[in-house]
Amino acid sequence: MHDVAIIGGGPGGYAAALYAHNFGLSVALIEKERVGGTCLIRGCIPAKTWLQSAHVFSVVKKAGEFGVVASEPTVDWQIALARKNKVVNGLVNGLSGLLKARGVDVVEGYGSLKDGGVEVTATDLSVTQIEAANVILATGSVPRSIPGYPIDGERIVSSDHALDWESQPGRVAIIGGGVIGCEFASLLGDFGSEVHVFEALDQLLPGTDPDAVKSLDRALRKKKVKVSTSTKVGAPEITDSGVTIPYAEKSVEVDVVLVAVGRGPQTGNIGLESTSVVVDRGFVEVDRQTMQTAEPHIYAVGDIVAGTPQLAHAGFAEGIAAITHIATGAAAPVDYNSIPLVTYTDPEVAQVGVTEAQAVEQGRQVEVTSHGMRGVGRAIIQGEVGGIVKIVVEKDGPIIGATVAGPGAGEMIHELMYTVAWEALPSEAAAYIHAHPTVSEAIGETLLSASGRSLH
Repeated sequence: MHDVAIIGGGPGGYAAALYAHNFGLSVALIEKERVGGTCLIRGCIPAKTWLQSAHVFSVVKKAGEFGVVASEPTVDWQIALARKNKVVNGLVNGLSGLLKARGVDVVEGYGSLKDGGVEVTATDLSVTQIEAANVILATGSVPRSIPGYPIDGERIVSSDHALDWESQPGRVAIIGGGVIGCEFASLLGDFGSEVHVFEALDQLLPGTDPDAVKSLDRALRKKKVKVSTSTKVGAPEITDSGVTIPYAEKSVEVDVVLVAVGRGPQTGNIGLESTSVVVDRGFVEVDRQTMQTAEPHIYAVGDIVAGTPQLAHAGFAEGIAAITHIATGAAAPVDYNSIPLVTYTDPEVAQVGVTEAQAVEQGRQVEVTSHGMRGVGRAIIQGEVGGIVKIVVEKDGPIIGATVAGPGAGEMIHELMYTVAWEALPSEAAAYIHAHPTVSEAIGETLLSASGRSLH
């Protein structure tokens, strides 16, 4: 009998398994593939490795602007692919070793709920029953598609396939201008592929501050990425030479279509129908104070949880919350409002808290202050002046949201994460001095302006 059985070895599952050692809990972690889940194997880590290769290529291509004479760079796709695989495998092996060191029993096979515990079916179809006082569901997500675009792994692909392309695609259509679509558009644009992005809503990165999105939109167009917003595509025509996509009384022929319209919960065939767990369109309803489902001994974390962001770091926090409640009975709820969201395009776009539009929708009176990167010395030195810092402040109150677009936005947002989480007043945060010259001085300048004491 284990204290906890966890179905799924992704961020939510492995974080819960690792955190359990703090309380001396015995844990069985069931994973049908390798530990690491979507983020480590088919998402965050491999995608960002590709983006780093694209960034290096872009930097070398612009070396002459900095007085560095270099020949025109070329892409060795196989080396970049091998590096991606090396990074992923190294992290998977490291995680496997850490789980072993923490005494976690890693069980290979497909896990499903049965008789209060977990039934595990191995690849040889042998079945093992794992008894546990508590079960955490952390089964993750899978790429979604849209009608008329059946994913075949060749002409019409998901991000899972795109991360393992054996060669650079020459012409790509990306359906969906969210995080996944924009990241692929950015890296393929850097590498010189012909890229078309189609987004049904009126801007890229729906839900993100429009001014930050403008910075990204300009950068993508500079990479010659063709962006079409407020645009729906028709049914594709697959031919020997490629795929023809109709849109807005036009059409475009490409070599491959990447469907990037988000990810759906992976909760089918895990035994939920035999429980009292409430499921809505595949997502599991939980008490967000504890991560418990309607079955008190069953918890859910990560991408399958209804109404929470599908982010690896959200999964980490939810796994910790679930284990804390199992071990102590105390609630340790996740502060979803202060979880940063980062898109690792070039430039990066990051936000925390609420945007101006979201605050207005909530009926809140706000004051908004922004500062561009064009006057920031370090950004000018780096040759990366496209971007903005925007801070949303409750009228006569604390900072409730922030957005950063520009170099290192994914790192810079954490400073603003604390201001939002701690409900800091602009005057309080503006009292601290940023080193000069740094890109994060843009945050300092924005805070000064928000406090009514602008400098420049």
